[in-house]
Amino acid sequence: MASGLETAAHPEQLKRIVIDPVTRVEGHGKVTLLLDADNHVHQARLHIVEFRGFEKFIQGRPFWELPVLVQRLCGICPVSHHLAAAKACDQLVGVDRLTPTADKVRRLMHFGQVLQSHALHFFHLSSPDLLFGFDDAVAHRNIVGVIQDHPDIARQGVLLRKYGQEVIRVTCGKRIHGTGAIPGGVNKPVSDAERAMLRADIGQIVQWAVDAVGLMRRIFTTDAAYHLQFGAVDANTLSLIGTDGALELYHGGLRARDAKGEAIFDQADYRDYASLLREQIKPWSYMKFPFIAALGPEAGWYRVGPLARVNNCDRIDTPLAERERIEFSAIGNGRPVQAALATHWARLIELLYCAESIERLLDDPDIGGSDLLVEGAQRDTGIGVLEAPRGTLFHHYEVDGDGLVRKANLIVSTTNNNQAMNESIRQVAATYLDGHTLTEPLLNQIEVAIRAFDPCLSCATHALGKMPLQIDLVGADGRVLDCIRKGASGDIEAIPAVGG
Repeated sequence: MASGLETAAHPEQLKRIVIDPVTRVEGHGKVTLLLDADNHVHQARLHIVEFRGFEKFIQGRPFWELPVLVQRLCGICPVSHHLAAAKACDQLVGVDRLTPTADKVRRLMHFGQVLQSHALHFFHLSSPDLLFGFDDAVAHRNIVGVIQDHPDIARQGVLLRKYGQEVIRVTCGKRIHGTGAIPGGVNKPVSDAERAMLRADIGQIVQWAVDAVGLMRRIFTTDAAYHLQFGAVDANTLSLIGTDGALELYHGGLRARDAKGEAIFDQADYRDYASLLREQIKPWSYMKFPFIAALGPEAGWYRVGPLARVNNCDRIDTPLAERERIEFSAIGNGRPVQAALATHWARLIELLYCAESIERLLDDPDIGGSDLLVEGAQRDTGIGVLEAPRGTLFHHYEVDGDGLVRKANLIVSTTNNNQAMNESIRQVAATYLDGHTLTEPLLNQIEVAIRAFDPCLSCATHALGKMPLQIDLVGADGRVLDCIRKGASGDIEAIPAVGG
């Protein structure tokens, strides 16, 4: 039998495991793992098998269409693309500062978006694994099982998301693909009636957010040793940050830290992102691979999203979320928390921050003001950056003298997390993969690591995780050693290997 070193030198001799598709995420993707004859993982790859092409087909369109057009990238986080494009278009119309009303209405819109997205991901997509265990029966390990066994938790998740969607409707005109943000401002304030409607439930929303953080804290700390190492990889982190170091989701400077928490850069102007970040293209995925330019592609990959943001910030400026941040940070013993599953805890701290921030804005008279728009002289470049639910989102546009887009570059949150997801897959596979016995719970552990990042692979969503899947384990000699199939119903079927 060939040694591990020999098979590493000859990839065609490696065993290839394919998980296709990854389930309970937004969009379509697959995972391939390559193992040598000794079952050591040599390669782990998350493949994005869809091509979106927005950067190309928006060329030639008038820039004022962009905030409405580019949000069609996604049905889960359209507000994030809507606002990032609007921020870029503010610069295209020569506006550097919005009116207080426009700024606060946009922030309210964004808090509603992050709240509803975090609630959707935790309660609908990830809580079945966390509440029931990774090896629970697949027919039970889904949102229907949560509704049956934990109806109060399921109800809170549904109503938290519903409230976030109502905030979006009030500020954006529609729950999905609205038109609230326009170049230079917004097209409507929040009326007294809308404010009263949202204020009526916000106290309960804040309490449910507190309860959700408490639930995740208990799940994590009940078996902290396991959760701290599952999918944990040392990563650089990148996020926006407030001028005072506070958590910031809508506007701020860029901060990057290394795996020890030491600064790489801080308070960098996000309009200079092209000098700070680079992107690689690899032939096996439609996603790009960004990295911090100063560190190079091998050492410069980074993590974005809730875990990066909570690690990166010095404080959170709402009291309940700050209290939870302090408790969360303590588990790192002075270093950034690197565990993949800690992302869920950080995600719910942000959900609580959004609820508290909404409550604060609903008491701010500026959101009902009439001064909505600022005008300026047209420029040829606009760059909008914000923190989408899944991480830092970049929209960069260049236009000609007629206001038509001639160049566009989008770096979405999941792209920023691309290498970090691949590294987590590798860690989980190397730790838990049994090379000769394939089971659905094993397959699910690899997917759990991906779900922690809440990847948005496209605007499509797989409900209940019930997508057909077949996985083959092929030996170094090309012989199929084991095969397992998951049908559309979620049933698992072992298939005898030919010649086995």
